[in-house]
Amino acid sequence: MKREIPLIITSIAGIVFAVSYFIPHYPFGKAENIFGDWISIVSAFAIWLGMLNLGEVSLRKIIRKTEGWQLGVIVLVSMLVMLIIGFSSVFNAISSGTSHMAPGTGLKWMYDYTFSPLSATMFSMLAFFVASASYRAFRARSLEATLLLVTAFFVMVGRVPLLDPIVNALGITDFPFFSAVADWIMTYPNSAGQRAIMIGIALGITSSSLRIILGIERSHVGGDA
Repeated sequence: MKREIPLIITSIAGIVFAVSYFIPHYPFGKAENIFGDWISIVSAFAIWLGMLNLGEVSLRKIIRKTEGWQLGVIVLVSMLVMLIIGFSSVFNAISSGTSHMAPGTGLKWMYDYTFSPLSATMFSMLAFFVASASYRAFRARSLEATLLLVTAFFVMVGRVPLLDPIVNALGITDFPFFSAVADWIMTYPNSAGQRAIMIGIALGITSSSLRIILGIERSHVGGDA
């Protein structure tokens, strides 16, 4: 029954969500709201479970002094600091009737001066990885790579004012060729490729959802797929 009950709940919830999309009336609409509340409750517990698992893994790494155990110390300290500041900000907000993210609160300060700079740093580092991957992908070793290189050239030149100093030095005020080509590429070939990818993703989601609803996909309950 440890497998059957989760499969039954998953199948019923999946069927209700699918049917309520086409028939958003009673009883399917009401059932969708109930299952939506359940999802919020389970997600809240899943966050705590993930946090406890992260703490356990980091603590085990620190105790055993395995490779990178110093990072585990940083993770535990950061998590405890954010928990203390977060709970204190929430309790103060409840008692004072204000928002826990109001200016001047500890959680707002940590978000603005710790989380946001770290996020900006991470995405800034991703730019260098993208540049490195682009260099490897744009090497014209085949017809496909050559098309990718030419397309990327027109898009980057059309989107970035790279030629503005040269154009201004020549006294040309209107030079729409590269921007027009870039707009055409982004409007037609790029949109067509994105739609094809989205259609493939939709078919994959539909296939996976049907496997879960029908009980064919059993890996999410600990069984074999």
